[in-house]
Amino acid sequence: MSPGDEHDSFGGVGGSGQTRTRLPEGNSGDVYGGARRPVRSSRSLITVVGVVVLLLAAIAFANRGDGNATDTPDASPRKGASAADPTAATGVRPVTGKSGTIPTGYAHDEQGAQSAASNYAVALGSAEMFTSSARSEIVRTVYAPAAATARQGDLDQVYSDKGFLSRIGLREDGTAPQGMTFISRVIPVGTRVDSYADDRATVSVWYSSLFGMAGEGSENPVTEAWYTNSLDLQWVDGDWKVTDFSQKDGPVPVGSDQRASTAEEMSDAVGQFGGFTYAR
Repeated sequence: MSPGDEHDSFGGVGGSGQTRTRLPEGNSGDVYGGARRPVRSSRSLITVVGVVVLLLAAIAFANRGDGNATDTPDASPRKGASAADPTAATGVRPVTGKSGTIPTGYAHDEQGAQSAASNYAVALGSAEMFTSSARSEIVRTVYAPAAATARQGDLDQVYSDKGFLSRIGLREDGTAPQGMTFISRVIPVGTRVDSYADDRATVSVWYSSLFGMAGEGSENPVTEAWYTNSLDLQWVDGDWKVTDFSQKDGPVPVGSDQRASTAEEMSDAVGQFGGFTYAR
């Protein structure tokens, strides 16, 4: 991967695969505004009614109170398909420590590798990657030592490129202009172990990415995109560390028919809702 490819890495910066959104009502001058909410079409109404019917059916099934029933649904995977690992807590402590704000100290097993890949994807897709001091700390924490040394220069070159920063609305030091809120977040949906050995693992992380600038006059409003990152991990000094990765678009769900939030609502949300530690 060339240094220029970093623009589409770590959270899908500048990537494609955006989902459809509906602009807010009214014409208040907000960067997200200026468009009236269209009248819902009959086709859209039929879709909503169908969803409601399915939900009601599911609720009725779950609460039918068939006390004498002992059979359970067949949870085995379809022929030719592998079953997804559950994401519920397993009773195994997934993380034993932290380096700054990044969880570290993962279990030396597949569960630990998946937890590490998820949390490292979050760190590498964060807004902190755009400032020099925070980026250096993230790289040292997430990458294996040899990989960190090899990649630091390329990453610094990409994330300090004045043209790139200007296009996404950031100042030369990687911070947002006064009155603006820069948002870059990775929200993992699930993980998959593609290969595993005692000291090596490859884990794919499917995630949604929020990226953009919230604020009056922003030319880059916050958008959503979907990606899958494949992270190569190595067991180094008692922990999983990244040695390399690749990225592809999707899978991308159909966009919802919800009204897009205003810039103020987005700014408030990113300040009020903290991120999670992701683990099996």
